Amino acid sequence: MEYNRAKAIEYAHKWAYGRNPNYYNFDGIGGDCTNFVSQCLYAGGAKMNYTPDIGWFYISSQKRAAAWTGVEYLYKFLVNNKGVGPYATHRSLEEALPGDILQLSYNNITFGHSLFIVETNPIIYVASHSDNGYNWDNRPYFYYSFSDIRLIHIEGCR
Repeated sequence: MEYNRAKAIEYAHKWAYGRNPNYYNFDGIGGDCTNFVSQCLYAGGAKMNYTPDIGWFYISSQKRAAAWTGVEYLYKFLVNNKGVGPYATHRSLEEALPGDILQLSYNNITFGHSLFIVETNPIIYVASHSDNGYNWDNRPYFYYSFSDIRLIHIEGCR
């Protein structure tokens, strides 16, 4: 199945400043950034992967995969997924496309924030949810303070 970047971006624009009532809002308990990115991927046609412990799915706030809401877990799922759902590769920033994901590290050890890319011509613009209440749509990624950044290029969906 092809990943529909346009549908994912449309979703990001629609919900960047709000919360879809079909999903729990994780602000205040670790942040909503990766939950928002996962919703964008799902809106782009990615099927949920219900594999226990290592899948990518959301049923409720209590019944979800760690990869749906966790920054490092999402990265590991996407770059290692050989089954159902979205799959990705780690690429250089110059290869970014709308519909891809940026993740930021604040300590050069772990990554702690996920951003959804909505435009790349020529600057990378993102949409995001954050645990500090600041939500963005069409914000240049370099407005964030970070020590490291990685691009997750969505290759497709199965």
